Amino acid sequence: MAAFLDWFNGDDGTDLVLRAGIGHLWFVTIHPFEDGNGRIARAIADMTLARSEQSAQRFYSMSAQILRERNLYYKALEDVQQGTLDITAGLEWFLDCLSHAFDDVEETLATLFRKSRFWQSCSTLSFNDRQRLILNKLLDGFEGKLTSSRWAKLAKCSQDTALRDIQYLLERSILRKDPSGGRSTNYHLIEKG
Repeated sequence: MAAFLDWFNGDDGTDLVLRAGIGHLWFVTIHPFEDGNGRIARAIADMTLARSEQSAQRFYSMSAQILRERNLYYKALEDVQQGTLDITAGLEWFLDCLSHAFDDVEETLATLFRKSRFWQSCSTLSFNDRQRLILNKLLDGFEGKLTSSRWAKLAKCSQDTALRDIQYLLERSILRKDPSGGRSTNYHLIEKG
C-alpha cells in the first residue's frame, strides 16, 4: 500500500485518465481491506478522472457505470489478476466503460434538454401536481399506454379527476387522443419546442 500511495500521490507523467484505470485496477488487486475495496477503487478512479478534467462539475460517474457493467467488470478483474498481471486488457475495458459512461451522459442530457424545452414551451400554462407528475413520466419515457384508468392509478385520484386532468391537457394541445378510440382510449404527449 505504501508503494501504491507513493505512486498515486506522485506524478510520473502518465495521462490522468490512464492513471484512473491503473489506480483502480491495482487498488482492487492489492485488496488491502476485508471489505470495501471495490467502492474505494471506484472512488479512486472517479477522483482521478475529476483531477484530469480540472473542473468542479462532472456529468458522469465512472463508479455508477462500473456497477452497471459489473459482470464485465468482474471478468476484466479476473483476467488482470491471473497470469502475468498485464493490465492492458483491463485498461481497454476501463476505457470502454468510460466511453459508455459518456454515452449515458449524452442520453441523459438530451432528455433533460427535451424536458426543459417542453416545460419552457408550456410556461404560460398552469398544471396541478397530478398533471406535472404524469407529464414528467411521459417525458421520461413512460412505457405502455396511458389511459384514464392508468392516470388515476398513477396519480392516486378518481377516474373522474383523471378525466378532468386529461381534458384540460387535450384542450391545450399537450396531449392527443389515440385515433383508435374505444373503451380504453389512450393518450400521447405532443412534444413542444
